[in-house]
Amino acid sequence: MVGSSIMRHLLTAGVAPSQIVTRTHSQLELTNQAAVRAFFDAEKPTQVYMAAARVGGIHANNTYPADFIYDNLMVQANVVQAAFAVGVKKLLFLGSSCIYPRLAAQPMREDALLTGLLEPTNEPYAIAKIAGIKLCESYNRQYGASHGLDYRSVMPTNLYGPGDNYHPENSHVIPALIRRLHEAKLASTSSVVIWGSGKAQREFLYVDDMAAASVHVMNLPAAVYAQHTEPMLSHINVGYGEDVTIAQVAQTIAQVVGFKGQLTFDITKPDGAPRKWMDSSRLNSLGWQAQVPLEQGLALAYQDFLAKNG
Repeated sequence: MVGSSIMRHLLTAGVAPSQIVTRTHSQLELTNQAAVRAFFDAEKPTQVYMAAARVGGIHANNTYPADFIYDNLMVQANVVQAAFAVGVKKLLFLGSSCIYPRLAAQPMREDALLTGLLEPTNEPYAIAKIAGIKLCESYNRQYGASHGLDYRSVMPTNLYGPGDNYHPENSHVIPALIRRLHEAKLASTSSVVIWGSGKAQREFLYVDDMAAASVHVMNLPAAVYAQHTEPMLSHINVGYGEDVTIAQVAQTIAQVVGFKGQLTFDITKPDGAPRKWMDSSRLNSLGWQAQVPLEQGLALAYQDFLAKNG
C-alpha cells in the first residue's frame, strides 16, 4: 500500500518511470539475505524508500508474534546492509506509531521513545520497528562521516487507503471494517460485532498523505534534517493531527458503505493501547501538513475495495 503510493507520488512529481525500481513480494523475498544483496548488486539504486513490512491488526499480531518480529527484523537488516554495501547514500525507513509506550503522554512526541512499556498485543512488531530506527541511526553514526550516509526514519500513524489489505481477520481495523460492513450490507445483516469496547482512540492517515510526507522528508536538506533531530533520536512522526474512537470510525465507515444495521462491541476482546495520537508538530514545522479528511479518505478506500472485490 505505502510503496505503491510513494511510487505514484514520485511519478506525479516528475520522476521518470525508468528511474523507479520496485519489486513485489513474489519477485523478491526480503528475508532472504542473498536475494536482497543480489538485487542491490544488480540495480545499484541511489535512494531507497523502505516501505516493506509484515503488518496487521491486533488479531494478526497476537496470532503470529514470531513471524512479526522475525520477518521485520530480517527485512530491515538485509535491506539496510545491502544498501550500505552498494553505496546508497540516502535511505528512508518507515516505522510505526506502535514504537511508543502503551501509556505515553498524548499526543506522543518523538522523545517518548523507550520511556515505558510497550502495548503487549503488538510488542514484537514494535520492537522490530524500534530496531529499524536504531539500525539507521547506527549506520549514520558509524559511517555517516566516512561514507556520506544519510539514513532517515519516519513514524506514521495508522494508515489506510488504496492498496490496503482487506483480509477479514489479519488486516488493520479500517480495511477489516470496510470488508465486514460491506458484506453485512449485501447480506442484509441486522448487526455487526466489533472487537473491543469501541472507546480506544486512534489517529488515521490517508496513505497518499503519508507518501507525500515520505518524499518531503527524504528531500529535506541534510542540514535542516539534522537541525530538527538528534543522532540517537532521529525519527520524525507523521500523523493526521487528530484522533477518533474506534466506535466513531466504525460509524463513519458504516455511513460510507451504506450499512444500516446496528454496531455492537465485544468487550471480551482487547482494545489495544487506550490512545495513540501522534505529535506531528516537528514535521508540520518543516512544511508538511495532512490534506485528506477522514470521511473523504474512507470513501476513496471503499472505492478501492469495490474495484478489487466487485
